[in-house]
Amino acid sequence: MHKTIATPVMLAAAFGFATTAQAAEWTMATPYGDASFHTKNVKQFAEDVAEATDGELRINVHSGGSLVAHGEIKPSVRRGTIEAGEVFLSVLSNDDPIFEVDTLPGVAGSYDEAYALWEATKPIISELFANQGMMPLYAVAWPSQGIYTDFELNSEEQFEGLRVRAPNINTQRFVNYLGGNPTETEESDIPTAFSTGRVDAMITSTSTGNSMTAWDYVSHYTDANLWLPKNIVFINQRAFDRLDESTQEAVLEAAARAEERGWQMSRDDNEASTEALQENGITVSTPNDEVAAALQAAGDRLFSEWEERADDTAKQVLDAYRDQRDD
Repeated sequence: MHKTIATPVMLAAAFGFATTAQAAEWTMATPYGDASFHTKNVKQFAEDVAEATDGELRINVHSGGSLVAHGEIKPSVRRGTIEAGEVFLSVLSNDDPIFEVDTLPGVAGSYDEAYALWEATKPIISELFANQGMMPLYAVAWPSQGIYTDFELNSEEQFEGLRVRAPNINTQRFVNYLGGNPTETEESDIPTAFSTGRVDAMITSTSTGNSMTAWDYVSHYTDANLWLPKNIVFINQRAFDRLDESTQEAVLEAAARAEERGWQMSRDDNEASTEALQENGITVSTPNDEVAAALQAAGDRLFSEWEERADDTAKQVLDAYRDQRDD
């Protein structure tokens, strides 16, 4: 008589144990609120990963700095306290000047140029992340940055002593060079900062102005097209390595879709947000000659100062990008 040998699967079924691998759960932190297109894109990325893996990998997104403060997101991912995060790329400029290259005036003045800059800098940025046990997944640009004020900005003298919300070190330097006083204020705290007098103006995008209902506390937006900064989404390398090959592929494929989708979302949001600003009473204009000249002078100084701090590799990457851009 044939004798059946009980396999582990048969034994598990006989005793009612589940035989499927336990689904993995990742925690992801982002500093931006649910109204931001970046957060919407991140949440869609998480949904895409869950669908592609049949729920074997779920990414729980904690938005609006609700879990980890902006400045602690990268250290938390590096330590493995959380598996994934999103930050404004240039907040990492203390680590290396390459992280602030997209906040240098005149380097990238359009979406096409901003994407080409990302492609040019991605290898060195990826290497810097890898050295700290992390891996970038994708990056998406914000719309170009302008200046919000509660008055018409038409003179260089108006910058003197102006308290300006500046979200990163490079923008803070830029404000200093204009003669203003930079203040570091998270997006979620912008309305309170204006209402309490801690901030008189802010340098940010149409998107942020719209999502934070800037018309409640400012009246003018000067569309200076200063730069198109990026957010970067990244993960802990050890967490990624623990995934099986098919799940890793699903994550990378979903990230590629998120990058493509995110850049289009940024373009669309810029148009919609500009319309929303105007519909809600904000005057949108471009800088006059005097203001443009002041911005240019501050930008030139910022770029020269960056070149003094950057190493040869960073400068070579930027030079190669600019050569290709200007061809």
